[in-house]
Amino acid sequence: MPLPQARSGGNPTRLARLAEAHGVALSYEPEPGRHVQVPEGTVVEVLAAMGVDASTPRAVRAALERHEWDGRQLLPPTVVLRSGARPASAPARTSCLSQLPDGTVLRVVTDSGTTLDWGPGTRLPVGVHTLFGHAPDERAAHSTLIVAPETLPAPRTRASGERGPGLRVRLRSLLSARSWGMGDLADLGELAGWAGRCLGADFLQLDPPHSAVPVPGGTAPVPQAGEPAGHADLSSLLPSSRRFPDPVHLRVEEIPEFAYLGEGQRRRTEVLLGRAAALREAVLGGHAPLDRGAVWELKREALELVRQVPLGPGRRAAYDDFVAERGQALVDHATWCALAEVYGSDWRSWPAGLDDPRSAHTARVREERRDRVDFHVWAAWLTDCQFAAAQHAARRAGMAVGLVLDPAAGAHPGGSDAWAHQGSLAQGVSLGAPPDGCGARGQDWGLPPWRPDALARAGYAPYREVLAGLFRHAGALRPGGAVGRSRLWWIPDGRPPAQGAYVRYDAEAMRGVLALEAHRAGAAVLGEGPGTAGPGAGEGPSVLEGRARDASVPWPRCPDRSLPLLDGQGRPVPWEESAASPRVRELLAEWGALRD
Repeated sequence: MPLPQARSGGNPTRLARLAEAHGVALSYEPEPGRHVQVPEGTVVEVLAAMGVDASTPRAVRAALERHEWDGRQLLPPTVVLRSGARPASAPARTSCLSQLPDGTVLRVVTDSGTTLDWGPGTRLPVGVHTLFGHAPDERAAHSTLIVAPETLPAPRTRASGERGPGLRVRLRSLLSARSWGMGDLADLGELAGWAGRCLGADFLQLDPPHSAVPVPGGTAPVPQAGEPAGHADLSSLLPSSRRFPDPVHLRVEEIPEFAYLGEGQRRRTEVLLGRAAALREAVLGGHAPLDRGAVWELKREALELVRQVPLGPGRRAAYDDFVAERGQALVDHATWCALAEVYGSDWRSWPAGLDDPRSAHTARVREERRDRVDFHVWAAWLTDCQFAAAQHAARRAGMAVGLVLDPAAGAHPGGSDAWAHQGSLAQGVSLGAPPDGCGARGQDWGLPPWRPDALARAGYAPYREVLAGLFRHAGALRPGGAVGRSRLWWIPDGRPPAQGAYVRYDAEAMRGVLALEAHRAGAAVLGEGPGTAGPGAGEGPSVLEGRARDASVPWPRCPDRSLPLLDGQGRPVPWEESAASPRVRELLAEWGALRD
């Protein structure tokens, strides 16, 4: 039944007040002049996904009391401001600093350990700090303080100030004569070198390169619209992790230790190379679908052989640096991968205790499977190295920007990110879109949404962790329309997309965190339209994105890997005449249609 928004006399119902307090919209306007009421059951289920019990009138009253108590706290759990902001100018929707009692003393302990008294004239450094507040009424509190740069980094340009064109690339479909059945990072580096030098291109825009399920059967060869059968890979839409790229894109022969394989190991790799060549030719000839699972099985066997070669001192130092830099995120991801090999690719069906990355049971099994955990840490490092090499090749070829990542809108609810970040992701709901011009029944993307309340309590650490992983070795990020939106459509499990509800987000805080991570990486942010990337984005996004061309599927098959692409008669094929790459929203729409 629709939710009554008010009783007689105009007073909102308690459930309506609770929904408003937690940012759950009671209605929406799909088109001017038409209002759609959200069912009461949807509101209750969306609130439950936020950890708010609204199942009975008594529960609603208790939840309202808890929310009112939270509102009386001196400081919110996280404050996100732009560099140069003063306490009195903090937006009320972002923090309560503008409503602090007179005489409240604010101190900031910066991420470098410096203590600052924050008042008029104090300019805080960009970073993640700790804010302490002491009020005259003896209340005291502390919270996370995120200070973002006032503007986003602008996309780099050439010395002349001009911007060159770019290519949109499906990495998985970028097959060459040395690919193992799907495109890899060495292919990407080759393409970057050619496009930068011969086309004067400034960037390569990649489809989501995220980590998929590390076991056979983790993805299915389902064709996408406009793509030959077998060239689809749903791992790009429902990745296990957005924090780490997929090791299936490794070029095994480019790993330095490959050159030091023993005779027996080399013979075994020759067999694998032969099987990879057969797989590649079958895909290129249109006789078999692109199969990530089959490619990963071949590469995994080869990687096990290469791993037997000890790292030299310099390589060991680089490996140790990577492990230290990625920290707990890397440990969690590698642990999930190792557990998935035994218990399956969805942590929600694992034995009791393993569903919690911090449990004693998980720690014990991690030690029991230490060798497999170390394998996935090592594979993540190798992938990071080859991604860095591809970006270096792009910049060395004269590209002003280099790699532009086009990330997925979220991660698989049973995957690595959802396991590690389950406290900050809403359970029992998924992201989607209401019925509109893109779909008469709406869209269900199967992606768990961030909980705005949990993100704030966590200091946006999970969100920052994902962004930091995405920005590594990228010249720019194109985060899509979900970033910086003031509301997202949540669909309770078991309901059709039309029976969802909009949930309000602190868009300015999300943009601020995005700006901070872009600043740290020295990378640009590209938006889909005015305001998407936040203040300071300027005209860069529309100019840069508007000149993108579409990269081809597939490219050179000749043994010397000469460029450009040759057609069936050996004639060059212009890149702009090759197959187009759909945008993320279009891919999500296709995935929603497949689910239906």
